[in-house]
Amino acid sequence: MGNLLLAFQAFFGLLFTGRLPEAVLTKLQLVPRSLAKPGASKGEASAIKPADGALQLLALLQRDARLVDFLMEDLSRYSDEQVGSAARTVQESSRKTLQQYVKLAPAIDGVEGAYTRITDLRLVKLVGNVPPDGQSPGGLLRHRGWRVEAVSLPKLAPQADVTLLAPAEVEIE
Repeated sequence: MGNLLLAFQAFFGLLFTGRLPEAVLTKLQLVPRSLAKPGASKGEASAIKPADGALQLLALLQRDARLVDFLMEDLSRYSDEQVGSAARTVQESSRKTLQQYVKLAPAIDGVEGAYTRITDLRLVKLVGNVPPDGQSPGGLLRHRGWRVEAVSLPKLAPQADVTLLAPAEVEIE
């Protein structure tokens, strides 16, 4: 009789509310989707770690611009012209990828070389003749700095291995 009652509760709960009643969920040891962790199965929590986004962006820069290849290459055996040519290509491709996934803005929107009042010490790194107390009302803006306004990385697949920045390439002959 208990299973028949449970079946009726489930049927009418779904019919009238579109959801299984709490009593049915508890009896069947189910968890509502809103409380279940995405990618979790059989007690395994597949939580996204903060480093995952950084590794994902690095993988995108490798995919689109071969940035990791460029940085890990020993450039001493190449001429300045060859390095400059490669650097231009890597820079252009990296810039496009960065602009696609990250919205950047200057930390201080001012003219470099002009006097700038310091309103927020978190936005600046004081250089030059810095007072002992580390405080100054302002100085010459040498670099505007960068801040991230938005990040829109593609959604990671639950089984994605973010530590694999680029798979090895094997040519079959």
